[in-house]
Amino acid sequence: MTAPRFPFPGNPLRSRADWQRALLQLCAPLDAVTGGQDSAVPGATHTPRVAALESTARPLWGLAPLAAGGGHYSGWGRISRSLARGTDPTSPRYWGEPGDMDQRLVEAAAIGFGLALAPDRLWGPLAAEERERLAGWLRQAASAYAIPDNNWHLFPVLVNLGLESVGEAADQAVTAAAFDRVEDFHRGGGWYSDGPEGSVCDYYGPWGIHFYALLHTVLARPPHAALSARARERATAFAADFQHWFAADGAALPFGRSLGYRFAQSAFWGALAFADTPALPWGRIRALWATNLRWWARQPICEPDGALSVGYAYPNLQMSEQYNAPGSPYWACKAFLPLALPARHPFWTAPEQAAPAGPALRAQPAPGLLLQRSGTGQVTALAVSRTNDYVRHGEAKYGKFAYSTAFGFAVPTRSRDLQGAGFDSALALSDDGVHWRVRENGTDARTNVEGARISWNPWPDVEVETELLPAGPWHLRLHRITTGRRLWTAEGGFCVPDTEVAVTSLDTGTDTSPAGHALAESGGLISGIRRLRGATGAELLRPDPNSHLLWPRTLLPTLRGELTPGTHRLATAVLGADTTDRDAWTRPPNHP
Repeated sequence: MTAPRFPFPGNPLRSRADWQRALLQLCAPLDAVTGGQDSAVPGATHTPRVAALESTARPLWGLAPLAAGGGHYSGWGRISRSLARGTDPTSPRYWGEPGDMDQRLVEAAAIGFGLALAPDRLWGPLAAEERERLAGWLRQAASAYAIPDNNWHLFPVLVNLGLESVGEAADQAVTAAAFDRVEDFHRGGGWYSDGPEGSVCDYYGPWGIHFYALLHTVLARPPHAALSARARERATAFAADFQHWFAADGAALPFGRSLGYRFAQSAFWGALAFADTPALPWGRIRALWATNLRWWARQPICEPDGALSVGYAYPNLQMSEQYNAPGSPYWACKAFLPLALPARHPFWTAPEQAAPAGPALRAQPAPGLLLQRSGTGQVTALAVSRTNDYVRHGEAKYGKFAYSTAFGFAVPTRSRDLQGAGFDSALALSDDGVHWRVRENGTDARTNVEGARISWNPWPDVEVETELLPAGPWHLRLHRITTGRRLWTAEGGFCVPDTEVAVTSLDTGTDTSPAGHALAESGGLISGIRRLRGATGAELLRPDPNSHLLWPRTLLPTLRGELTPGTHRLATAVLGADTTDRDAWTRPPNHP
């Protein structure tokens, strides 16, 4: 049985009404969730009762805009009862008190947002004592608890907006302190890192920091002119860069953590519309939003009952984070914010507009990416980005040499075997031929339109200097390795789906011959890797099933080699293209 797609057949996903129906279809399975026991599997770092809170709160990111825009949902009674029981210490379904580093602080923000947009659905049905308990619980969640020094600072802002919308007291000092701290995360040009200097730039900028700041411009009472002007100015600057993370077919760049939130990737575009900020032409904003959601609608991302699964392009726990519970994927409902807008808003009335022609290469130094767009609209990011040590598989989610809208990436499943190591778009090194290391961080990272460079040390006596050069649809990887020990090397290209009709080609080469390549063609994609210098063999690996974000079974072209102590240079050409450009394999780029 294959996982069902979203939404169910028959919805063309064109009109505002189509998107309303799609949201209702996604949320319908949650109406059967009645208690914490329904949210215990798969497990996460937070307890089942907090996972139950997550399943209640996260759909509000979409349902509250639906209500604000006049849409109907039959499950409001269930949600308001959950709020009443979840904040009642005498109830067996009590969520518990918020505390330090607590997932409840995250979900409280969704409830605050829901109160701000749909108070008549959430606050209105509650009795006086239930309102008092809910307001008290939210104020506690907005208090000065210890939190991660990142986008979490803005969760109390959403809680306070919700409290204010229903006439309850809120601590404005907390809101002011939150925006002051997040100001330190701005890296210029509208780019935010998810934390202070040294933190990564990823989707938490657009679907977190920008998203909350734009909400504040609309919902704050009284309005805050200075914060609003800053939020709109920076969102406008960021939009000019962020649009290039999206391929022509709607796929967004798979990069960084929390990718299980799926079409939250396009939440930023909806937030621009909600804040009436035309950073790009309205038809372009609408197209970026809609084509991304339609791409997701073509993926088997739902459980058999229609609920969003944990995973990326299919249900997959291998790539998930330690904080992903059953309700976690409903963070994706942030993408439905435009449902709050009236049908006459230009976001809904402007015809969808494709991207204008532009340079094929765009350097984005803040996240450490060099974007390379193919003639068919695929996006490949050559990466020297920082990695995230907290997140599971952080080295795979941030530390690969290339990320692609068409080819995705893999995560490791085993450390002692290349089949399970997930070394696509990476150079792996081993000092015993069994255990492997890849880049986990680096120094002296530089990015411009000519290429990207980084130095990294997998061992104290091993230094690798890597240079990545664009040569679309190819890219070149040049490595200078200085080692005090014997090393084995394995360098992977892109994965393709492993199908019965896959076409492969292999030339193992020799120590002295410049030959040596591995090629795999499948699923309309072609992936190849050529030895230019240094490697001594080539092979086609079949990585462990369910290690890849896009496909359960894959093929991985790989080069192998051995190094003695000393200084060595490796040079590799990597191809990632669709089969309309099959001839690219016969015209490899020249080695500079």
